[in-house]
Amino acid sequence: MQDKLNEIEKAALESLAVVDDPAAVEAWRVTHLGRSSELMGVFSSLGKLSKEERPVVGAAANRVKVALEAALEEKAAAVKNAALAKSLAEEKLDVTLPGRAKNIGRLHPSTQQLRRVLAILAEMGFQVFTSREVETDDMNFQMLNFPLHHPARDMQDTFFVEAENRGDNPILMRTHTSPGQIHAMRKFAATNPSDPPPIRIALPGMCFRYEQITARSEVQFNQVEGLAVGKNITFADLKGTIADFVRRMFGEGARLRFRASYFPFTEPSAEIDVECFVCGGKGCQVCKNSGWLEILGCGMVHPNVLMNGGYDPKVYSGFAWGMGPERQLMLRNKVGDIRYFWGNDVRFLEQF
Repeated sequence: MQDKLNEIEKAALESLAVVDDPAAVEAWRVTHLGRSSELMGVFSSLGKLSKEERPVVGAAANRVKVALEAALEEKAAAVKNAALAKSLAEEKLDVTLPGRAKNIGRLHPSTQQLRRVLAILAEMGFQVFTSREVETDDMNFQMLNFPLHHPARDMQDTFFVEAENRGDNPILMRTHTSPGQIHAMRKFAATNPSDPPPIRIALPGMCFRYEQITARSEVQFNQVEGLAVGKNITFADLKGTIADFVRRMFGEGARLRFRASYFPFTEPSAEIDVECFVCGGKGCQVCKNSGWLEILGCGMVHPNVLMNGGYDPKVYSGFAWGMGPERQLMLRNKVGDIRYFWGNDVRFLEQF
């Protein structure tokens, strides 16, 4: 058995000497140190030997196993180093080639348009004022001249946070940015209650309505509220401000029109249309063959709203509007479906 172990060791080392690649190293290991190798067969037969022979043969077999494992480790390292040396000698790396460009994140198109709107309003002297998204019924409706059970509340389907226990002043997700008017007026009026300072602010933010999702409406959308309050402000000031904004946003040649409308928090009220960019006013599917596209609603601040905000309607007047940046973005880029903005389709978002 001792002679057999010597022969196994000699044959294994001789075959290892000619191995020169990683695949051959692995094949050698399986052949000479694997479970089915001749050396492992010696270990399996130890139980058949006598008590005197078993420790002697076992020690000799372990010596051969350790010797072969050491030789294998040395050969594997030599083969690896040889492969690396060959690669360095034969292969070339052009370090002057440009690397792989990384994908750079962009602002969401709605955010881009929101910033564009606010930048224009800032140039016109409007200060940005933000308010919370979770409101009370009192601030979202009642302070804005929507009494309880008023039919105008049906214009805005609402997400109530306290669905089971509403009471008279439940918590809800704001349906418009108009509650910010009350917050802003009260904040400014608190600085000098006897003679509140004038206000000229823009209130951006996300709004939520429990509506059916269509190509023209979503359950969440951005809105920008505008508010100007002071002495001797008239509807002419509102018209001039809106006209200037439209020219800055849509171009000097943009045509607009005012249509009489109704909002509980303004009186008189109007809706603003811009001539359709798709058909040039001739009529198409986008503008429903009218030649005009609605961009915002506006009006003179209702006396009740001024009073709720801390401003005396006998002394002060003001105007307000609400516009949707996504709707304007659709007009500027001829996007036919508002759902694209919230679908997270990278192919669509990358175009902006």
